[in-house]
Amino acid sequence: MNLLSLNCRGLGNPDAVGGLRNLIRREAPIVLFLCETKLSGSEWCNISRSLDGYESLAVDSVGRSGGLALLWQKGVHCRLRSMSVHYMDVELEIGEVKWRFTGFYGWSAVQDRHLSWQQLRLLAAADSGPWLCMGDFNEILFATEMKGGGERPQWQMNNFREAVDDCGLRDVTFEGHPFTFDNGQVGADNRQSRIDRAMVTENWQDLYPYARLIHMTKEWSDHSPLKLILDGREGQREGGRRPFRFEQLWVGEEGCEEVVRRVWERGGTDFPVLVNDCATELLEWKSINIGKIVKTLSKRRRRLQVLDGLDRTASVVQERKKVTREIAQLLRDEEIFWRQRSRALCLKEGDKNTKFFHRKATQRK
Repeated sequence: MNLLSLNCRGLGNPDAVGGLRNLIRREAPIVLFLCETKLSGSEWCNISRSLDGYESLAVDSVGRSGGLALLWQKGVHCRLRSMSVHYMDVELEIGEVKWRFTGFYGWSAVQDRHLSWQQLRLLAAADSGPWLCMGDFNEILFATEMKGGGERPQWQMNNFREAVDDCGLRDVTFEGHPFTFDNGQVGADNRQSRIDRAMVTENWQDLYPYARLIHMTKEWSDHSPLKLILDGREGQREGGRRPFRFEQLWVGEEGCEEVVRRVWERGGTDFPVLVNDCATELLEWKSINIGKIVKTLSKRRRRLQVLDGLDRTASVVQERKKVTREIAQLLRDEEIFWRQRSRALCLKEGDKNTKFFHRKATQRK
């Protein structure tokens, strides 16, 4: 079981929405907290309807800034305690275990940062039970959590550390790239920092002593998704609810039509033989072309991990942008494949990820 948190920097474009759907399909989180959705409640409803198996709550953005959303799997009992434009505080019941989860989004302006720590203290005072607080705090705890952009004033970090101590919170040790935010600039203008984190109380850690936090690779946002695995003993492999298996023909791929035409032009009067020959060659063609999508996605994601560890030269930044564009296109191709495989043509491409949609695909398989 895992929880995800992400500053998505807006869900107003198809690539971001497709990236979100793909993230949910791959990781199947029991809870997902999103900040900076930049959506109104009605706009979020349109997106949430395509996330089958989840219930959700949302806080409207203020104009085109802010906006929060919380999703949880159906079957997980989630009771809202309180929420505002900067946090969503709920009680979760998973099996026989109850604990509190807060998705937090700190004030971005330095002069307002004290309001974040005031809010954090109020949340801590509301309950002494097991507590997980996760999100974008817009501040770092130590100078080593920042690279580029000059020195951070010590008093800013001190204020954050004092609030964390007052709340009885402790950092969850992370794995992966040390910085969760990257402004995407080149050279001396580049700034990276660890402003996204997960913190827990001691009694929460007693419930999940093997919990692990993973800084996932940034793709369509300039923030890394945070993945908190509740039982780290379940293994190092990042899993998903439904792996994609390309076992049907994808008629949208270039070359498919040529394969069919070539077999038919060969001639012959025995229709069943022609169909059999056509199927054999299409299977060959598919193994070469369609199967490459999953492999290519994996390669591109590994390349992003490598690029994240390099200095932000112009060539590195340019290559990273190119790789993220390629990933976005591959995800669009993946969505189209599932639409065509299901033959549920009444659905728009990528607009639904419902049980009906996957059941249709399975029936055709």
